[in-house]
Amino acid sequence: MTLNPTRHIATQHVWGLTGGIGSGKSTVAAMLADLGAVVVDADALSRGLTAVDGVAMPSIAKEFGNAMVLADGSLNRDSMRALVFHTPAAKEQLQTLLHPLIQEAIKLAVAHAFKQQGASHVVCDIPLLVESAHWRQSFNTIWVVDCDEHTQMDRVVARSLLCAAQVTAIMANQTTRTQRNAAADVLIYNQGISLEDLRHSVQSVANQLGLS
Repeated sequence: MTLNPTRHIATQHVWGLTGGIGSGKSTVAAMLADLGAVVVDADALSRGLTAVDGVAMPSIAKEFGNAMVLADGSLNRDSMRALVFHTPAAKEQLQTLLHPLIQEAIKLAVAHAFKQQGASHVVCDIPLLVESAHWRQSFNTIWVVDCDEHTQMDRVVARSLLCAAQVTAIMANQTTRTQRNAAADVLIYNQGISLEDLRHSVQSVANQLGLS
């Protein structure tokens, strides 16, 4: 656990949380929620944008064709995943379309957490936080959950239907471990420790930052 003390004094506590696939980021998010933070899940918001009647779907149909739309009007995730994996230009096109919508959805969710839910701390769980320069200035504190690549691989293969090659491809599309860790104000090392030890590390830092 590493804590950079220079960037987290603010009147509103909005933390960014990220980590590579299989790092345990979602587990840490749940622990912060248990401590009283409101968690905004960027992946869940993104899925909502591309669900039935999702606001992104008309633009996706226009840009990529009806083959990317299922009969119920939601995104054909398998087809889109295959397209962006093999076609970098399509990936960039999809990101250009979705990222502003996701950013706006996150802003609205954060505002709702403070105004309607009375939150003192909001945690934005964003898998690609470091990859987007937009987010760096949006948070008082950036948390990164870290483990080595072999541990990532073992965890994801064990919990999913993905094979090692598919996990490797996903990891290759994320920023490097070194780059991710360099962005951290709080670095949580989640490898070779028990769940209780992880919880203790998370609670210790959260308490230092005013969440208890």
